[in-house]
Formats: sequence, C-alpha cells, structure tokens
Amino acid sequence: MCAKQATGPAALQGSRQAKQSLVVMLETLAGTCTTGEAAERLKISASRYYQLETRALQGMLSALEPRPRGPRRTKDTEIRGLKEEKRALERELRQARSLVRAASRSVGVKPLRQRAKATKKGGRARRPTRGKTVLKTLREEGEGGGPQRPGGAAAPDRGE
Repeated sequence: MCAKQATGPAALQGSRQAKQSLVVMLETLAGTCTTGEAAERLKISASRYYQLETRALQGMLSALEPRPRGPRRTKDTEIRGLKEEKRALERELRQARSLVRAASRSVGVKPLRQRAKATKKGGRARRPTRGKTVLKTLREEGEGGGPQRPGGAAAPDRGE
C-alpha cells in the first residue's frame, strides 16, 4: 500500500513568521484587506510587500509546473552509471585483447609490441636512450681505431 502524503494547512512546513506572512498575503489576494493594511500588519513598506508577494506567487507558479516522470537523475546516479559503463568497457577490452592474442598465435604472427620487463623495484624497465646507443657506437669505433684521415691524422673534432 502507498503511504498517503499529508495535505492541507497542517502539512505546510515553515517558520511561524513565514506562515503569518502567508496568511496576510492570502487575505490581501482574497480581497479581505488592502495592500497598505497588509504592509502595516507585516511591519514593512508597501514596495517590500509587493516584492514579497511577487516572490510568493513565483514560488507557487514554479511549484505548479509539470515535473518530469520517472526517477530523477542526480550526480550520484550519473557517477554510478559511468562507473558501470567503464567496467563493461574494460571487460570488453580484455576480451578483445584475448581474441587478438589467440588469433595471432594461431596464424603464427608475433605480437607487435611486448611489454617492458619489470625491474627489481617493480617499475617498468627503461629502454636504452639514444645517448647510450651513440656512446656504445663511439666506444666501438675508438677500440677499432675509429675513422682516420689520410696521412694518419685523426679526424678533427667538430666542436671547434
């Protein structure tokens, strides 16, 4: 069974002052008192009364606007949905990678890229840098005599 929602004046929630202001405004709108009397009873100016009356009427109008049907979308439900979608996509990616590996093995094709081996600290192994490659090449040339100029003189240093 559905629980019934409280209705009527007893269901209205708000401070005592707000309820008194509501009574005065409703009396004014019903024509039982003038706006001057209403402003006097609320101890505010007539212009402030009109401001409050407009704000109250705007609130009533907003409350009467049609609401969208179904469950409301909040940030929490949005985040939950995105997390579920992420898990599904990760699962799909793992399946696709597995199928690619199986197909590669059956055809006899080597994988395009191997993962770097882990170091002792658990991180990824670093690839040799270009500097190390150049250094290795220069050392090999130095041991073999390196490039020589005609006449036995060594090649000039390019840093001159």
